[in-house]
Amino acid sequence: MKITTRLSRTRTAAVLACLLLSLTTAQQSAFAAARADPVGMTSGYYVDPNSTPAVWAAEHPDDGRAESIRRGIASRPMARWFGSWSGDISAAVGSYVGAADAADKLPVLVAYNIPGRDACGGHSGGGAGTPDAYRTWISAFASAIGSRPALVVIEPDSLGDFGCLSQAQIDERNSMLKYALGQFSAHAPNVWTYLDAGNPAWISATTMAQHLNGAGARQAHGFSLNISNYFGTGENSAYGDAINRSLSATYDYTRPYVIDTSRNGNGSDGEWCNPGGRKTGAVSQQGGGAEMLLWLKTPGESDGDCGVGAGSVPGQFLPEVAYKMIYGY
Repeated sequence: MKITTRLSRTRTAAVLACLLLSLTTAQQSAFAAARADPVGMTSGYYVDPNSTPAVWAAEHPDDGRAESIRRGIASRPMARWFGSWSGDISAAVGSYVGAADAADKLPVLVAYNIPGRDACGGHSGGGAGTPDAYRTWISAFASAIGSRPALVVIEPDSLGDFGCLSQAQIDERNSMLKYALGQFSAHAPNVWTYLDAGNPAWISATTMAQHLNGAGARQAHGFSLNISNYFGTGENSAYGDAINRSLSATYDYTRPYVIDTSRNGNGSDGEWCNPGGRKTGAVSQQGGGAEMLLWLKTPGESDGDCGVGAGSVPGQFLPEVAYKMIYGY
């Protein structure tokens, strides 16, 4: 039955992909949004056996913190981030979604390679060298998923602070994000895409709605909130609802949103870079104040050389930080 189901899914996706080619971009987006249901196609969220906390726990079995980290973090469904460090993006993405598909689980992926990344934030520079390089990369990313179900968050922090950008630079960024959305619509029919909408303390909901719309949010399934931050779920829900009110009033549409709850169990103390005293939040689930609550940032991975992560680099796994985050101290 399992094999038959997968073969039927592949045949159906192929037929629908041919149909998509005859539609306009707007028609493609509406058609894809209406038929895709990656949650319903799978039996729960995928747990990455090769996440940084899982690897650390396996390599340090005699460490007194290992079992807590294994149970409290490594066993939880979390997103896998993909960027320039991923090497051959087709192979990296294909391998990851293939493993999830074989387990009948839903993978969550984060695409993080747009040139300049967080624009004027200045904390996450890098990304693809040129817009054309980015288009090639994101097209390969989408094609590697194919007909398999997945959730994809597109470019965290990319729609926050535009204060240092010219209108031409903003237009170029929006063009890349729209292109990304189009690639997933065309090549990954069972993916739900989410443009990132920052967090409640960054820019106003009205301004974020403008940024989302400019980047093609009408074509996306939804938007994401609180990635790599610590704001409580209630604060994010209020912000997401305010964004939707603005989208509805100004552009006549709304979108569902997901919230990163990986590190928001104790809320925010106003600091974003490795603050102490934070705690893991609600595990990945449907509902809970949003379309879904998801662990999009890996608890214990450093935000950079700051706070309780002094001396570390972004993304480095810090077992002591992870251990304390499980218990909230």
